[in-house]
Formats: sequence, structure tokens, C-alpha cells
Amino acid sequence: MTEHPPGPALRPRAALAMHPDVASAVLDAESHAALAALCDPAPLPVLDDFTTPQARAVLADVDLLVTGWGCPPLDAEVLRAAPRLRAVVHAAGSVRGHVTDACWERGIEVSSAAAANAVPVAEYTLAMILLTGKRVLESARDYRTARARPDRLRPDRSTGNHRRTVGILSASLIGRRVIDLLRPHDVDVLLHDPYVDEGGATELGVRRVELAELFRLSDTVSVHTPLLPETRGLVGRELIDSMRPDAVLVNTARGAVVDQDALTDAVLAGRIRAVLDVTEPEVLPSDHPLWRCENVLLTPHLAGSQGNELRRLADLALAEIASWAAGDGFRHPVRRERLAFLA
Repeated sequence: MTEHPPGPALRPRAALAMHPDVASAVLDAESHAALAALCDPAPLPVLDDFTTPQARAVLADVDLLVTGWGCPPLDAEVLRAAPRLRAVVHAAGSVRGHVTDACWERGIEVSSAAAANAVPVAEYTLAMILLTGKRVLESARDYRTARARPDRLRPDRSTGNHRRTVGILSASLIGRRVIDLLRPHDVDVLLHDPYVDEGGATELGVRRVELAELFRLSDTVSVHTPLLPETRGLVGRELIDSMRPDAVLVNTARGAVVDQDALTDAVLAGRIRAVLDVTEPEVLPSDHPLWRCENVLLTPHLAGSQGNELRRLADLALAEIASWAAGDGFRHPVRRERLAFLA
């Protein structure tokens, strides 16, 4: 088996592995043409089940898999059916759902479009930080009810974004992007990340604090922590109860990072507000009190790439394939040892 990516003279055999609807949404005709210019594409359909005879025939001579949401796990059995497979390019964010230990043990190279997917998540987060700081949602609701303008000069120091303190929980790819987007705004940014030291915080232009300080001092806390066994329930009742009155918790990471019962108690009591793009479970039961809580904005996991933003995923994936096929390796490689740091 070849140990290095093919040179320009060798066109790798490539196949798509994801849900067919994902393939249709992410890869348009122009993207398919670009892929065909770089690779020898396997015949359609898109693979979303590796156990079928047709899938096994494709896997037998594939060098590269372009994966997306809905790709089945690439376990040892699948890899035995794909003896030539040397690389996986994921046209989405996290690879945890399908890249298994067997892939790393085989030495398969992995790339991800997580950097592209981080862009809309960070944009959503910035928008929510600024909107909640300005109390836009509450003001719009009250305006619709009263149909009269409120007194703009009332002494309400809790409204506005001037010198607001924003706490970033984890300097993940998305967390760092949010920090970048906050730079032009007149806010103070705190960071808690056990893997970032004082020097790293200085480079990011933020003040490094301990976890308890982040929640106690911030007007808004934005969660960007990956869900790992050690981070499940990380944002617990004690931290939530320590938040400033009327503070905001924004979660675009994973619902299970936050103690949802404790958060529910806090928002129902009117002590804090929340913007939740993720919950645990992903769709709450229809009778869950968060649905009718005026202090909470629930969105259906839409912060990530949607609509025309999906093209950004395809473009990055195609650029990665071009680099790899030319023998230059990946520019956005995923390393096994770095998985724990990726949201």
C-alpha cells in the first residue's frame, strides 16, 4: 500500500459517503465538476450504507472518501473492504461520528471543514451576544404588545453593549473565531480554557480566568466546549447560580455540557437569560418548560452551516483534496491527539 499521497500524475479514486440529501445540499453541479477535475469519482449513488454489495464494490478500489453528515462509522470491518483507502476529507465539522480508532491505527489521513463550519457558528454567537446585550428580543416583544415607544432615557444600566463583559468558555476553533469577531466591539473578553496559559491568552487579546470567575464576572457566557466524558455537565448548578442577575448564557456547543435542569430553574426564576441552539435532548419534549419561558431563545441547531453557507464546506473540502492529490498534504488536518480539543 502506498504510504504517501499520490503525485499530480495519479488521479485518486474518490467516493462520497454521507446521507444523499446532505450530498445534494452541500455539493452542487459546480462542486461535482471540480471534484471530477481532481479525482476519478466512483459511480453514484452516494454511500450511506457500507454493508451493501454495491458499496463494497466501490470501497474495494477507493483511495479517498469525501464524507459528510450521515456517513456511517469507518470501523475495522469497513476498512478491510477498502484496502486502498488512504484519506478522508470531511465536508463538515466534527469527525468523531465516523472516524474510528481503526482509521488512526491504519494511518489514514483525515481532514475536516471544521474551520469553514466555525464561521457561521461564530457569526451566530456574535449576533446573539449583541442582540441580548441590547435586549432586542424583549424590546421587540414589548413593543408589539404596547404599540408605543418606551422611554429611551430610562436609567437602565443592564441594557447595551458598552463595556459589557463577555466570557468565552473554551478556546476551541469556534471560541477563537468568536474572540476575533468581538475585537471591533467595546466589550471586555474573559477566557477560561485549561489548555491556554497566560501567554496564549495575551496573544488572543483576552484575560485568562478560572472557571468560577468566568461565570461570576461575565454579563454573557458563551459555551464552546466539546462534549467529552469530562465536560458532560461541566456548567453545573453552582456555576449557573453564581451568574450575575440578568446575565446571559449562550450555548452553541452541545446541550449536555450544561446542567439543563439547573439552567431551567434559573431562567424560570427570572434570574438569568439564555440563548440555546442546542439542548439535551436535541429536541426537547413538547411539554418542557423551556419552550414557554420568555427568558430563553431556543433555536433548532441552526448556528452551523445552513443554506448558502454550505458552499463554504464544499469549497474547503475541494481545496483540501487538491492539496492532497498534488502531494502537498492537508492544510486542515485532523490529528488523533487533538480530537479532545475540538468542539
